[in-house]
Amino acid sequence: MLKSKGFSFLGLILIIGLSITSCKSKFEKLRESSDTGRKYQEAIKLYNKKDYNKALTLFDDLVQRYRGRSEAEDLYYYYAYTNYKLKDYVSARYHFKTFADTYPSSPKAEECRFMTAYCMYLESPVYSLDQDNTYKAIESFQLFLNLYPQSERAAEASKLIESLRDKLEQKSFANAKLFLDIGDYQAAVIAFRNSIKDFPDTKYAEQMEFLTIEAQYLYAKNSRETKQEERYQEAIDEYERFIERYPNSKYLKDAAKLKEDSLEGIEQTKKIIASYTESKKATKNEQQ
Repeated sequence: MLKSKGFSFLGLILIIGLSITSCKSKFEKLRESSDTGRKYQEAIKLYNKKDYNKALTLFDDLVQRYRGRSEAEDLYYYYAYTNYKLKDYVSARYHFKTFADTYPSSPKAEECRFMTAYCMYLESPVYSLDQDNTYKAIESFQLFLNLYPQSERAAEASKLIESLRDKLEQKSFANAKLFLDIGDYQAAVIAFRNSIKDFPDTKYAEQMEFLTIEAQYLYAKNSRETKQEERYQEAIDEYERFIERYPNSKYLKDAAKLKEDSLEGIEQTKKIIASYTESKKATKNEQQ
């Protein structure tokens, strides 16, 4: 009786194993077959069922076999989107671009050109990291707008460009502020000015111009006495430019305090230099 049950159990495992093997072999047989028509139909079915991994396996083979044939255009379109659905944006943007370059007259060319840029947009990292992909995404969207200025996707492309530029502005502001935070005040002044020059319409402009006053003041304060008067004066000049641009700024009180401290710094510097000059004269007279 136990032996019989044992055979039944083993038989059940064998049946299940054969069923699993049969399911796997059915797809594998199709993958290895030369029936491209059936393989094509199954790849589309798998794509529509959202089984993108299996669909990609078939598409990988089919794109080679259908090269130069009339069906190749639709096939490559699905191939690009399968990579996109799998979140392989590097491969997807390559294939979208290849499609647009290979079939420029296709009704799908505009969409694929947009998707090329959009995949680059998705690869753009957080602002604190290297922004090379962000610049590339902007260039790609700009190319799309140049090629299809009347496209229904033009508004979205412009909006995404703005989003990418905001990230570059944030990166530029953060880099400049980092110099201020670590005490490299001269570099901070230069970085704030360059950032405003590069992004004249940035939302950080007011804050950066105020921080330029602060950085210039601290640069002067930490300079040698012989350089301080000139550098304090530059902080005062920065203040004058600031209040002219932002007469109602929330930073006015703090900016005014920096101006007062700069004026006091100039007076103190003059006294120190005068005292040093007098001391030097006295020493010279004693030696004579």
